[in-house]
Amino acid sequence: MSKVLVVSDSHGMTKELEVIRERHLDDVDLMIHCGDSQLDPDHKSLTGYFTVGGNCDFGGFPLELVTDVSGKKIFITHGHRYSVKTSLMKLTYKAQESGADIVCFGHSHILGAEVIDGTLYLNPGSIRLPRHRVEKTYVILDLQENVVRMTVYELNGIEISGLAREFKFN
Repeated sequence: MSKVLVVSDSHGMTKELEVIRERHLDDVDLMIHCGDSQLDPDHKSLTGYFTVGGNCDFGGFPLELVTDVSGKKIFITHGHRYSVKTSLMKLTYKAQESGADIVCFGHSHILGAEVIDGTLYLNPGSIRLPRHRVEKTYVILDLQENVVRMTVYELNGIEISGLAREFKFN
């Protein structure tokens, strides 16, 4: 069992990324930033985050990362190279190609999670400029053997009630 924190689209925020990291340092095993930090890769605010580059990032960030956590393969990208604002089709092809169980992406600033063909697609929204909701959001995934539990948090660390979901894997 592991917990994974997922944040995206912080667009220049520094203190907030540090506060989120310190708030959850002892209860998560991995912290992911899905791009558009608009910071240098070695900026202290990104310390501890597994980070990819977005369309507003320059230099030094990988465009994609893959990692294994608790037996789940996680594919991480910003999403701009896969046209995620219009469809998840291109991202679905890439996820299948990489054998991902979970795909973490950003770019649209829209919080969302859905399972397509047994793969969980997660966009944690934005902690700077959310779209389709007022709350600035990030997500913690609780990975268990056959279940992933998702909890959504506001930037201030308060859980948003009614948004927790559970996804089952075969």
